[in-house]
Amino acid sequence: MTKTSVIILNWNGEKLLEQFLPTVTAHTRDAGCRVMVADNGSTDRSVAFLKSCYPEVGLILFDRNLGFAEGYNKAIEQVDAEYVILLNSDVETTPGWIEPLISYLDAHPGVAAVQPKIRSFHHRTRFEYAGASGGFIDRYGYPFCRGRILGVVEEDRGQYDDPIPLFWATGACLCIRKCDFTEAGGLDGRFFAHMEEIDLCWRLNARGRRVVCVPSSVVYHVGGASLGKENPRKLYLNFRNNLLMLYKNLPQKNFHSTCLIRFFFDLLAMLHLLLQGKGKSSWAVITAYRDFGKMRGAYREVRRSNLQKTAATDLPVQYRRSILIDFYLLHRRTYDSIFSR
Repeated sequence: MTKTSVIILNWNGEKLLEQFLPTVTAHTRDAGCRVMVADNGSTDRSVAFLKSCYPEVGLILFDRNLGFAEGYNKAIEQVDAEYVILLNSDVETTPGWIEPLISYLDAHPGVAAVQPKIRSFHHRTRFEYAGASGGFIDRYGYPFCRGRILGVVEEDRGQYDDPIPLFWATGACLCIRKCDFTEAGGLDGRFFAHMEEIDLCWRLNARGRRVVCVPSSVVYHVGGASLGKENPRKLYLNFRNNLLMLYKNLPQKNFHSTCLIRFFFDLLAMLHLLLQGKGKSSWAVITAYRDFGKMRGAYREVRRSNLQKTAATDLPVQYRRSILIDFYLLHRRTYDSIFSR
């Protein structure tokens, strides 16, 4: 068994592999890790490039694009390792980035998964939108980060350099025990992409397994390499999958009230997008709700199973207030300003 496998999921990402794979291989050489690329049915020259230039990198081939979630599920099934690191193809690693993650897991058996501090590749002193220094959600399921509240991304001044428990760790660079990944059911393949790591971490936390940010490990993430933040398809997946995640994991005692208020907030978001002239984005929210309604029945048994396995319904890592009210009405737009009260 390999101690650690780094798995990069690729779909038509030859240029990204050319740019970022050299740092990954260089910075894992002395860490005793196996680097692998799982290819999601690419039609570009990705596979030929890997075979020609990186014969030492393991290669897992799928015949079609399985999406982020199912692609990683299938890849991890084929890996014999204690720890697996899910690494986006647009991440630049740094010397010594793996050791703090593995050392933390070795020393803390109650921790299932960790993430490094994620900085922006293009704005090197700032946190990266999708991961920053660890992820959280508010009581209505809206995600935010230590270092990024909604659209406001902070500069990294060392203010979030302490390891802390998280609600979720970013899928851009997620280091997890394979046994925990498997026992929790892995990523939800029906999500295809977006929100799947938050859903997985919710299950881990609810079952008594912790998720932690280890900021002494640092990587740089481009972000939006597949779909940009304003892409209606990405908006659709984020809204639909977030609703599915809430249905799967919310405790029964506050399920209905949470969903009602969440609907009100999403209705405001849809109207705001429409008034901005973003008709396709507004329609993406509507279709997300429509398709959530179609898929909900297929998730009844999943919800029942999740709630049966839940050890704690009141998770201390979940923010009990509304991040939208904090941001828009109270003008609290940094992690410190919210949690220093």
